[in-house]
Amino acid sequence: MFGAKAFSADDIPDQAGKVYLVTGGTNGLGLETCRQLLKKNATVYFTARNPDKADAVVREIVGTKNHGQSNGDLHVVHLDLSDLESVKKGADTFKAQTKRLDVLINNAGIMATPPSTTKQGYEIQFGTNHMGHALLTKLLMPKLLETAKEPGSDVRIVNLSSAGHQMPPKGGLVLKDVKSDMASTITWVRYGQSKLANILFTRELARRYPTIKSMALHPGGINTGLSQPFQDANPWLALLMSPVRMLLTNVQDGALTQLFAATSPNAKSGQYYVPVAKESSGSTYSQDPKLAAELWDWTEAELARLGYNNENE
Repeated sequence: MFGAKAFSADDIPDQAGKVYLVTGGTNGLGLETCRQLLKKNATVYFTARNPDKADAVVREIVGTKNHGQSNGDLHVVHLDLSDLESVKKGADTFKAQTKRLDVLINNAGIMATPPSTTKQGYEIQFGTNHMGHALLTKLLMPKLLETAKEPGSDVRIVNLSSAGHQMPPKGGLVLKDVKSDMASTITWVRYGQSKLANILFTRELARRYPTIKSMALHPGGINTGLSQPFQDANPWLALLMSPVRMLLTNVQDGALTQLFAATSPNAKSGQYYVPVAKESSGSTYSQDPKLAAELWDWTEAELARLGYNNENE
């Protein structure tokens, strides 16, 4: 078992020759993850919705590389996880640019948003946090599997969940309602459902693809601004949350658990980790194999309905 000081950025092994794809790399945990991987000589692709933010990140990283603070190569993949058409285009772009993929880090996510839907009509948090990443993973699975066949390979999928997975709707998932804005369900419960889906999806990945290490994790309470949409919709709460923000972890420490899952030889497939790099059983729902299988089958059926089928065969 690993404790709070058992893993640090200095413990990341050399990543020369490895290719990473990190979703949501323009700020917060995603950006810090990219920074640390680049220091260890990885080739890193990161996804971004906003071209200007992506360009700013590239300029910053190139600057640090010129000063000897970064050694790897950085590339941008433009995609929006709330639009499955955009996910498909981004995946195609990535696959055309590299012959391998060693680690997929599904880092991006939204939290506590007002009722809304994705372009394809899914509840916005479930559609972005689960459906967008599920399609991206599906589309990239052939490249992950091909890389896993190479001698000495160590292919991984890392999915960011949250302690919020412990507050989903009754039953864990209400798949009959997720093709709506679910406005009658409070935003934190909708968020909890999406984060539970991240863990259940990981459990099935680990079971179905034994040549790939698949792990989920809770990064901790991180000061990334992820709750800003909730504060904007409820301005009276912003003042109440100020003391809480003072207790949040910085992104440098917050990224350690996902860096552990992505790089450490001690990370275990199918496991759910909490800060820092500690194994956790998660909620009862998150351990339910029937619920995981139900989510997997439902997701596959939805993606097939939309024309995204047979991508991983």
